[in-house]
Amino acid sequence: MRWPNLKKWPAVMGLGLLGLLAAVFVHLGWVYPINAALQVPAAQVHPLPAVLEQWQDPQEQGDYFDQIKVTRVGYLVWSQFPVKVYAQPTSKSLPLIQEKWPQAVDQAIQAWQAYFPLEVTTDSNQADIMISAVDPTQRSQGRIRSAETRFKLYVNDQQRLSHRCMVQVRTNQTETYIAAAIRHELGHALGIWGHSRLKTDALYFSQVRTPAPISARDMNTLKRVYQQPTRLGWPVVQSSGSAP
Repeated sequence: MRWPNLKKWPAVMGLGLLGLLAAVFVHLGWVYPINAALQVPAAQVHPLPAVLEQWQDPQEQGDYFDQIKVTRVGYLVWSQFPVKVYAQPTSKSLPLIQEKWPQAVDQAIQAWQAYFPLEVTTDSNQADIMISAVDPTQRSQGRIRSAETRFKLYVNDQQRLSHRCMVQVRTNQTETYIAAAIRHELGHALGIWGHSRLKTDALYFSQVRTPAPISARDMNTLKRVYQQPTRLGWPVVQSSGSAP
């Protein structure tokens, strides 16, 4: 199988509004230009990371796996651990944001670290996931977005199909809501490319007045995602007859 047409392809999920919060999370994916001489690896299942393998839900609270979108390369699964996260510092010209941004980012990352192998890095070049603050004074194009997650595909130096995620969060919210938005978006970046329909889940499709922590249903869904085949993390091969 060769690479599909390398143009932007839809993986967009817009969220509804709630009262004055006017919260919209948008999740976008696009194919990053890759050498057309390479062939897409076959979709296979990776071993589960230890923390997910050990995860159990004795109460069997269910999941929302049926809401997860499958991309053209399969499920958005990481296969090299720990997944490295970089948080971009905020501008010095926005002192109020500087005060609440680091704490909000730390809260969100620490929440997922209890369930998934994440490591904070200070080197943006080494990051698998990049988190950045959107200046609240910046004019929004179209609908107001409180947060969004995007991913890019590329071939790494081991010739494996890989991806990077970019999380952006608008900072015209309280620290609590910023942390909740980052926590939500990190769930997408870790592989939950879809939304829950229950307000008690961190991946609920809209922002709520009392943000939910990571739930058993979130974790059950994430574990099921990591049990699915994906083309990510597997070696690409050079097409026969192509130049070395």
